[in-house]
Amino acid sequence: MIAVNNAMCKHLFDNRYGTGHSTMDALMRSTNRSLTGAVVVVAGYGWCGKGIAARAAGMGARVVVTEVEPIKALEAAHDGLWVMPMAHAAPMGDFFVTSTGTKRILTPAHFEMMKDGAVLANAGHFFEEIDVAGLRGMAVREALQRTDVHGFQLSDGRWINVLADGKIVNISAADGHPAEILDMSFALQALSARYVAEHHRELPHAVIPVPHEIDSEVARLKLHAMGIAIDTLSDEQRQYLEDTNK
Repeated sequence: MIAVNNAMCKHLFDNRYGTGHSTMDALMRSTNRSLTGAVVVVAGYGWCGKGIAARAAGMGARVVVTEVEPIKALEAAHDGLWVMPMAHAAPMGDFFVTSTGTKRILTPAHFEMMKDGAVLANAGHFFEEIDVAGLRGMAVREALQRTDVHGFQLSDGRWINVLADGKIVNISAADGHPAEILDMSFALQALSARYVAEHHRELPHAVIPVPHEIDSEVARLKLHAMGIAIDTLSDEQRQYLEDTNK
């Protein structure tokens, strides 16, 4: 078995650019609200979170990142983003996007502090990232504000809005990744399947990474399709690198 999901072309393009693009599409399509000047809180700064934060910043949003991993938090800070605990971000955010892969990222303790009209969306793999049941338990009224926008009114009159019932927002409330991104993931799958068919007798009985030559070939083909040329190493340069890496 080959772990296609861990290939660099999958991380960089499908997770980062694909998720970033389709999540912004879902936020705008569902709410028809402007991201320009809004505070967008992104929970998690993995590959998907990086893409969401970058695309939100590109739309003119002020981006806050929440993290539990110090290195990722430091990376977000060095990328010029605000970094803070969710308890500090909760009163600031206009949009909240979770992308962590774990549960209860947004909880009743956070809902109590949020602005009227706050929008909550989950771009992680599991719908438990937003405690929708907890929010429902706090609400005195519910209403479908727009397609894919479920509003919960709290006792003080504030409305908290959840997109796509807390499911994966870029798939549930938008069209998912564009074809220009998915073609790379499908190419990785196809070439990896061919590699297994041709080399299975000498492969270990284990989950193995995508061979570097397949990752590189997919990137090369994508560059070619985009009409982009790059340099190649000369024999002298290649020999020099081989010698210095011995």
